[in-house]
Amino acid sequence: MHGRFRPRWLLHLNTGEIQTSVRRALAEDLGQGDITAELTPASARATARVVVKQAAVLCGTAWFDEVFAQLDASIAIEWYFADGAALTSGDVVCRLEGPARALLTGERTALNFLQTLSATATAARTYVDAVAGTNAVVLDTRKTIPGLRDAQKYAVRCGGASNHRIGLFDAILIKENHISAIGSLDAAIEAARSAAGTDLLVEVEVETMEQVARALTSSADRLMLDNFTMEDMRAAVAMRNATAPGKTLEASGNVSLDVIREIAETGVDYVSVGSMTKNVAAVDYSLRIV
Repeated sequence: MHGRFRPRWLLHLNTGEIQTSVRRALAEDLGQGDITAELTPASARATARVVVKQAAVLCGTAWFDEVFAQLDASIAIEWYFADGAALTSGDVVCRLEGPARALLTGERTALNFLQTLSATATAARTYVDAVAGTNAVVLDTRKTIPGLRDAQKYAVRCGGASNHRIGLFDAILIKENHISAIGSLDAAIEAARSAAGTDLLVEVEVETMEQVARALTSSADRLMLDNFTMEDMRAAVAMRNATAPGKTLEASGNVSLDVIREIAETGVDYVSVGSMTKNVAAVDYSLRIV
């Protein structure tokens, strides 16, 4: 039931996107140059290590590496953990060696990527652990940090959750405003199926049990249950099982750790969680010259 439609984007890292993101981040920090690092002799070399100060899921090593690669390709970095690894407070995650000026200049930009993407991966792992043992799949949303969509979608996967559509181009999601603009739920779904063919996911947001009943008899592939009560979610699952077992159901709206387990146990197939990417609390890392 979960595997009919797969995202169109590649599941591996987009090297070009990483290079572009890092280039922009360095440009906003460096400006005309790092005037503080220039106090260090140009010939000085140093060794540094990165330590994590809390339990976390590591993510962002490729962005971290790219920061120093763009500053000075001679810097050597040795990682002791890979993306997706569970870290405990005090773990040394990597060691760096190279020109001191470049290490000092890249420190904050590299850690910014690491702390943000690890935060997303850590949040994703927390939500996935909360629904363990159920059949529900935790999905992300498009509520991402501007310019870091691909990076955060990757971080979600490092945390063990799954991706919804990457953007507006790879799946059709008919929401309340689309229905209002087009004229009716039925007309919106008919237009979507005609445009999508059989390859693209067509999902429709429903807000009442009456809309659930209508959408279950339509050509939509998935129904998004928007802000449903637990009782109505269970009723929607029962209706789906009895009348349209091939369709999938996604719960959405104000999903928190306090309720996600109960939501998953209603029998929905997916639970989408916007807070994994929009309410990120940076993971605490420290880079120290040793």
